[in-house]
Amino acid sequence: MLHDESDILIADDGQTFEKEWAPVQRPMIDLFAGCGGLSLGFEQAGFTPILVNELNNDARDTYLANREHRIGGEKFHQLKQLHSADVAELDTARLNQVEDFLNAAGEAIKFGDDGNVDVLAGGPPCQGYSGIGHRRSYAVDKAEIPSNRLYEKMAGVIEHVRPRLFLFENVKGLLSSRWTKDGRKGEIWDDVYGRFKKLGEAHGYAVRWKLVYAKDYGVPQNRPRVLIAGIRNDILDRVGDLIDLSKHEEDAVLCGLLPGPTQSAPDLEDIFGDLIDETVPARLANRDFVGGFATGAYPRQAKTAWQRYFRPGALARELHPVTEHEYSKHSEKVVAKFQAMLDGDGSVPEEYKTKKFAQRRLRRRWGNQGPTITACSLPDDYVHFEQPRSLTVREWARLQTFPDTYVFKGKRTTGGLRRAGNPKEGIFEREVPKYTQIGNAVPVKLAEAVAKHFDTILNKAGY
Repeated sequence: MLHDESDILIADDGQTFEKEWAPVQRPMIDLFAGCGGLSLGFEQAGFTPILVNELNNDARDTYLANREHRIGGEKFHQLKQLHSADVAELDTARLNQVEDFLNAAGEAIKFGDDGNVDVLAGGPPCQGYSGIGHRRSYAVDKAEIPSNRLYEKMAGVIEHVRPRLFLFENVKGLLSSRWTKDGRKGEIWDDVYGRFKKLGEAHGYAVRWKLVYAKDYGVPQNRPRVLIAGIRNDILDRVGDLIDLSKHEEDAVLCGLLPGPTQSAPDLEDIFGDLIDETVPARLANRDFVGGFATGAYPRQAKTAWQRYFRPGALARELHPVTEHEYSKHSEKVVAKFQAMLDGDGSVPEEYKTKKFAQRRLRRRWGNQGPTITACSLPDDYVHFEQPRSLTVREWARLQTFPDTYVFKGKRTTGGLRRAGNPKEGIFEREVPKYTQIGNAVPVKLAEAVAKHFDTILNKAGY
């Protein structure tokens, strides 16, 4: 019998064999990748990242820490030639270098006409489009925020690489945003979608879009997202009636370019129940934070299908070590406020109301309405459905359907100008701690649903 030991295989008699590495299957490129939710969903459907772009160091560190797949026999996270920080780096010269490197490594990857990169995906930073993100920032014309023009950079990379399919993802606020306070509602969307339509006309892509809701794809959030999808005309010609553009001029789901709903959203009790440590309320009440305030081992065995998804293999056992399950050390007043919300109807009692952005008590079960929340960057937006506290990083990650094996790098949280920046003063840099990385991510299960659909399209086309 052979045993897998990193780079070698070891037989029972101690003899070692070097692993043989197959060429990459289903190559994809992820721009503005964040901590990697979109890539992970695509990987779960069989795709392999061959180039990643992410500006923030902590988010990029998280992305790379979770990717040990091999390109030409070398681990992807070690291949700096395939990592990009600023998307502006990805000009013709740099992309040619990437293509040359991949081919020298034995990967038969081709960019340009008849290129064989299966998917190029990306979600440019959305703070300038998001109603929530903008409300928590500073009043400034969105035309002045550099990140709001990054869709142009993404389009340029698509034009060079010529992937078989591409996917643009962003927030619902993009549909109604103005470039300036006196601008026309929806003018940003017209420019963004118009750019991808022009790309399609000039470079041979059919382009459609759809506003989808993550709750329809197995994600415990409402989380509306704008998706623009494009398919290269030569691929479209090979898929028969799987995609029918005549069904609608814009709706990507009706035309078959994006998937319709795949599964309902799980209830929070089913995804968090195994993480509930019954000692936490008393420790909060007694201010017992000696030695840290975290649960280091799973307090319960994984029982539901969702819990087993988050905790594969040995992790499903009770008392197996758990990571990122550290609690906020709330003040006595905050604990009292949260307990009052739990004891009442979820509303904030009058004596606890502040000017702070409203907090909500999470529901144990969604009911017929389904989830109405959208996790963003602040953990104290929501109160746990059973305990007077905000969610841990691990629970926050489960809201975005990251499995518990996923590692997060950087600070746990931060605040003020470090997180929000100050566009009014020309300060656009933001810290991206773990909660923010997760909140900014594409939900893994949503990405996986799109990826499986793209895989079906590519298989139908003979690839």
